[in-house]
Amino acid sequence: MEGSRKSILVVGGTGYVGSRLVPRLCEKNHRIRCLTRSRVEKKKSSFHDVELIRGDLLQPATLPKALEGIDIAFYLAHSLDEKTDFEEKERRAAENFGAAAKKAGVKRIIYLGGLARGEGSSLSPHLRSRKAVGDTLRASGVQVIEFQASIVLGRGSLSFEMIRALSERLPIMIMPRWVRVKAQPICICDLVLYLVQAVDLPTQENEIFQIGGADQVSYKELIAEYSRQRKLWRMLIPVPVLTPYLSSLWLALVTPVYARVGRKLIESIKSPTVVTEHHAETVFPDIKPMGMVASIEYALREIELFGPV
Repeated sequence: MEGSRKSILVVGGTGYVGSRLVPRLCEKNHRIRCLTRSRVEKKKSSFHDVELIRGDLLQPATLPKALEGIDIAFYLAHSLDEKTDFEEKERRAAENFGAAAKKAGVKRIIYLGGLARGEGSSLSPHLRSRKAVGDTLRASGVQVIEFQASIVLGRGSLSFEMIRALSERLPIMIMPRWVRVKAQPICICDLVLYLVQAVDLPTQENEIFQIGGADQVSYKELIAEYSRQRKLWRMLIPVPVLTPYLSSLWLALVTPVYARVGRKLIESIKSPTVVTEHHAETVFPDIKPMGMVASIEYALREIELFGPV
């Protein structure tokens, strides 16, 4: 599988991570196809060298055509913005895709999951679902390379845009407990490097890699660093209790566009999301993920170049 030109399907190719990944795969001269639920005509202007095919993971009959002739599939789909039954929908979607990929002879699925400690009920619904999707894909019999990541930082990422909106709009912020829980944010450019290198990874086994940036920090520290770089004076006031539900109401007042998905994100950081297994450092020795300061600088540079999302 190493080194040759491949036919690659990207599920979620028009989403945040996928739209960063696809150009890098094109640079490697791979043949790229993206599965999208949207009308294909609306996407063509952004994907000149990419085949777009319309399909739905919850409609199995739409998948064989998308997977025809595919060597490797990236599974970047998730349902953070679904209002109801998102865990069951994600499980069914992964089951449908895994079965179709197996039947089509796909050699490898590369999946982006979530970084979390704990099992079962100790996990938030979002992270529990992320774990279940990985398990479901592996059960298909197709080789799965899974990356488990914490917060992704970059212009347009949900976490960064929440940090940006809060920092820009609130001179005084209350800091509930979840804002002080440690995470290990990774810059979008480093995340994409891992995904691209997984295409030619010389292994036939299922693999799970925990990946993160150089620093373990909290949302409070991220907000403080963003504010420092933007030269914003901000007062951060800790409070002992503020539930995810109340936090989401507060978030809705300040960043209404992120309120619904923001609550699921808040629920997912009840416990630390940091790297505890360092296998990725051995397998991908040339990737040196940047830390918090450089990641925020990178995101702000992109905003200067391309404008805010």
